[in-house]
Amino acid sequence: MNLLLDTHTFIWFVNGDKDISSKAIELIENPDNLSLISIASIWEIAIKASLGKLRLTNEFHTIRDLILENGLQILPITFSHTEKVYTLPFHHRDPFDRIIIAQAIVEKCTVITKDSNFSKYELLVKW
Repeated sequence: MNLLLDTHTFIWFVNGDKDISSKAIELIENPDNLSLISIASIWEIAIKASLGKLRLTNEFHTIRDLILENGLQILPITFSHTEKVYTLPFHHRDPFDRIIIAQAIVEKCTVITKDSNFSKYELLVKW
């Protein structure tokens, strides 16, 4: 199964946060699944951390190492992803979440998120 982690899922997973569900951990750690993180999530982390809206437990430059150490792959944003964003209904207005939703639809990924707004779109969501 191809998994696309929402931003909070990635942060909670790499930090060992107790707020992440055991099901999410099981899916991400399953070697039969391909776990992806959108470059949009990394961009969101950079913006929020630089504005002081997100406190990082490590330096920002270590995110790449955390991605690799945890067997994740970075999903770039393609033109087809932006085309999908253009046609999405506005159930969710957060631009980072909208690109993650579009990527999941185009790439046929299951999104690992606690955000109930994702379920309003035609995609699989697990938590």
